[in-house]
Amino acid sequence: MENRLKIVVIGGGSSYTPELVEGFIKRAQELPLGELYLVDVEEGKHKLDIIYELTKRMIAKAGLDIQVYKTLNRREALVGADFVITQIRVGGLKCRIIDEKLPLKYNLIGQETNGAGGFAKALRTIPVILELCKDIEELAPHAWLINFTNPAGIITEAVARYSRVKVIGLCNVPIGMVNNVAKMLDVESNRISIDFAGLNHMVFGKEIYLDGDRITDKVLSKVSAGAYMSMNNIPDLDWSEDLIKALKLLPCPYHRYYFMTDKMLGEERKAVDEGIGVRGEQVQKIEQQLFELYGNPQLDIKPAELEKRGGAYYSEAAVSLISSIFNDKKVIHTVNVRNNKAIESLPEDVIVEVNAVVGRNGAVPMTTGKLPVQVNGLIQSIKSFELLTVEAAVQGSYYKALMALTINPLVASIDLAKQLLDEILQQNCNYLPQFNKVLQEKE
Repeated sequence: MENRLKIVVIGGGSSYTPELVEGFIKRAQELPLGELYLVDVEEGKHKLDIIYELTKRMIAKAGLDIQVYKTLNRREALVGADFVITQIRVGGLKCRIIDEKLPLKYNLIGQETNGAGGFAKALRTIPVILELCKDIEELAPHAWLINFTNPAGIITEAVARYSRVKVIGLCNVPIGMVNNVAKMLDVESNRISIDFAGLNHMVFGKEIYLDGDRITDKVLSKVSAGAYMSMNNIPDLDWSEDLIKALKLLPCPYHRYYFMTDKMLGEERKAVDEGIGVRGEQVQKIEQQLFELYGNPQLDIKPAELEKRGGAYYSEAAVSLISSIFNDKKVIHTVNVRNNKAIESLPEDVIVEVNAVVGRNGAVPMTTGKLPVQVNGLIQSIKSFELLTVEAAVQGSYYKALMALTINPLVASIDLAKQLLDEILQQNCNYLPQFNKVLQEKE
């Protein structure tokens, strides 16, 4: 459609898609969406069919003239796209559950995006994303890739290093932190701003402002006293008062895995022992209920139950970012983008999660100085882990994979890393053709 946007959602059958569609509806006046393509793979066809019908009902209810398409042929969908949104899960929830259970066997944190679980997911996902990028380079060379696929920092790093696609990585954690602070102070979230610095799921709030006035100490005091700072997919364990006073920074919910490892491991084991299961098993039940709701022909809005899935603020983050690029707004978003000296302590060419000014030419990261010494080491080690994981996934390198796991703070042992890696490669052999030679040699 002339002068109207074509947006392609890779992973269109995701339970998160109604959240995204709601965002497009809310911003219809500033974002002239003409064509929306929902793309998935054969295994996801049933869910794609349901999401497609719900999307059409939502758009009809809103009275908008948006053409919605569903397809299993991504090349067909990508031709001439303006924006491509990735929200895929290679191997589905079945592989996620394996990712979360395997580390527990070794008395280690089992989590989807951190530690050994995030590593396994990255190995499966990077080759698929890079194949997608080849198609985008050919069929939609001017498109922006908005990556929501986890682990978002590592995936964005891979795209930035191994493709020519214009990419911005996005996560709902920073916007969730802003909203949590707003609720804590009983104010509107647009009055709160936070100076973010770090990596995806490893980001810290350096300073916090209300209407431009610094309120960092007040917020940290409330957090150390037990104020809510979490999200649906992470156990809400109170932060240690001593830790918050020592950090002098606002941690993100995922930092619990690093600063409260023993307690978080205890929570994971307790959930398994009580029959609740790992998070992936819990999500399976939530998704089953969601798709039963989505399949109701009377439903024409995003159901409130979706918030249990852990994707709150997704549409706010994704659609507002797209609007900022399209409308050249030059407003601040927290994104995963090339460092370019924003964080002095990290190389210029790595992907970081920072505040950036977003307009027609993409995201320009805002300078935030050096990382505070109390978190510099942790962030450096995670970035080294991410870089080695990308190299391992692209090259099929056993030893880079082994080193990546060994230096990850949630593994931190060569013997455990080797056992984990060997099992990860065996269990994911159908998704890791780049490691076929390694597996053959080990037989």
